[in-house]
Amino acid sequence: MTFKKSWNGIYAKPDNLVESFESAVSKYTNNRFIGAKDQSGNYNWVTYGQIGERVDNLRGGLADIGIGRDDAVGIISTNSVEWVVCAFATYGLSARFVPMYEVELFSMWRYIIEDADIKILFVSKKEIYEKLKNLPGEIPCLKRVILISGDGDGNLASLENTGKAKPVKSTIPSSKDIAVLIYTSGTTGDPKGVLLSHGNCTSCSRAGWHLFQEMQQDSISFAHLPWAHSYGFSAELNNCIQFGGAIALMDTLETLGEDMAKVSPTFLISVPRVFNKIYAKIMQTIKEEGGLKLKLFNMALESARRKRETGKSGLKYLLLDKIVLSKIRARFGGRLEGALTASAKMNPEIAQFFFDIGIPVYDCYGMTETSPAITMSHSTRYRANTVGKALEYIDIVIDKSKVDDGSDEGEIIIYGPNVMQGYHKKPEKTAEIMTPDGGIRTGDRGKLDEDGFLYITGRFKEEYKLANGKYVFPAEIEEYIKLLPYVANVVVVGDGCMYNVALIVPNVPVLEKLAQEVNLSISVTDLLQSNKVKGLITKEIANHLKNKFGGYEIPQKIAFIKEDFTVENGLLTQTMKLKRGNVVGKYKDIIADLYSEAHNK
Repeated sequence: MTFKKSWNGIYAKPDNLVESFESAVSKYTNNRFIGAKDQSGNYNWVTYGQIGERVDNLRGGLADIGIGRDDAVGIISTNSVEWVVCAFATYGLSARFVPMYEVELFSMWRYIIEDADIKILFVSKKEIYEKLKNLPGEIPCLKRVILISGDGDGNLASLENTGKAKPVKSTIPSSKDIAVLIYTSGTTGDPKGVLLSHGNCTSCSRAGWHLFQEMQQDSISFAHLPWAHSYGFSAELNNCIQFGGAIALMDTLETLGEDMAKVSPTFLISVPRVFNKIYAKIMQTIKEEGGLKLKLFNMALESARRKRETGKSGLKYLLLDKIVLSKIRARFGGRLEGALTASAKMNPEIAQFFFDIGIPVYDCYGMTETSPAITMSHSTRYRANTVGKALEYIDIVIDKSKVDDGSDEGEIIIYGPNVMQGYHKKPEKTAEIMTPDGGIRTGDRGKLDEDGFLYITGRFKEEYKLANGKYVFPAEIEEYIKLLPYVANVVVVGDGCMYNVALIVPNVPVLEKLAQEVNLSISVTDLLQSNKVKGLITKEIANHLKNKFGGYEIPQKIAFIKEDFTVENGLLTQTMKLKRGNVVGKYKDIIADLYSEAHNK
């Protein structure tokens, strides 16, 4: 497979994260950079200049304890000022930064430390430190575990003080030098260290900003996705540095709305799951309020829909926008101009809802191995049901060798400056995903239209075949089922079976209110065990899906499960992707029962 490529192999300047950061510190010295909540609940900000000084000091401290070119420095921490300081101090020594998550299994931390050859490890919390403090005696590569906060010698502050007394000038890495080693989410249970070079990282963030030029010095992002993942790392942290923007850090998901109101962000980097939850909350609240508010809300949405379709606003829209939609926008701080979402395709109905209330949500598509962005939507190039067009210097090829149904779909293959350098210590895995001419196989099924817009139609790893020979891509079916108010989460299964079934996590508060409204004396627990109720809900799901999916795709039976899918219970990745295999494994007995003869009686 050969074709003319857009990228000539030369990265545009700055082609490394060190020069990108040092340029920002010089240009935007007094600009707010990172904001975090204090104990009183207020946001305190530090500037580019203040963080730049700490980076200089820590670089000297790391050099003093022997960190140099290609050494690996690890961190276990949520997003923080210290995360930024540790990362850019590491880059300035041409060393590799290896971020990890606080919510993770000990075995995974240990695996990454050994696999990445981490020499120095920063940890954010005392309890994590206690778990790992003895590892330097067990893992030859690991020399020290350093607590980021706390009193006494050996913490981050003492290392910065050492570096202040022994300053070391930064070295400028080449575009091919490895900047970060990011481990895949492990949805298939096989984590791999993705080697991303400085050129990979800078080209990706630059391409995004070239599209979203409206983001400038006064822009504020609200960080609620981990920078330990390539999406938050490139689309938010490295992106904001280019134009001197500010980033406020989320405290907890529970206070997300309250914190956004305090910060008044102008842009969000997020994932569909977050928008789905916000959408469900808004719709539930409006429905409960009922009466005139519900009527005005529906009128406002209808007026906004007409504006979207015709391009004309009119007096009615302007009035309803002021008295209804502006109040919804105020819940996000009142300044939100738009959002970027990735990790899964946005549900079209929910996407249209956010467009209509005045907060456009643009899809971004990519993978860790492509730094991660491949395509993006934007106001200047938007087409419904697509994930936008390829970013600059990126080429998309549709390989039809895996598809034999006569369609114009195939596996999406990517070429460009964003393609990783390979998997760390896994040449055979690298060879599986890389093409001989430098492309990368995404594992996703899709198609391109005549204007270059990319449609994602499924994922080959998630695709399965029913016993009747029909192929099913369950993710989109699940997203539509989750639009039903009493469904908090769902997984659809049916590999090798005659029909699909669904495991549903119920939205208990909604069901409780529904039971109260119809004066049911039965408890929600008993309600969910009722075969009659399950039958009624199965019929409603079928009616909800019938105009969007084939009959063979619609689940024929359902079961309710009590526990939602979370990062903590191992059923979601850190970016909220479903670990489908883990879910199926955990609930295999319930799934088997749905297909049993006893259940069918």
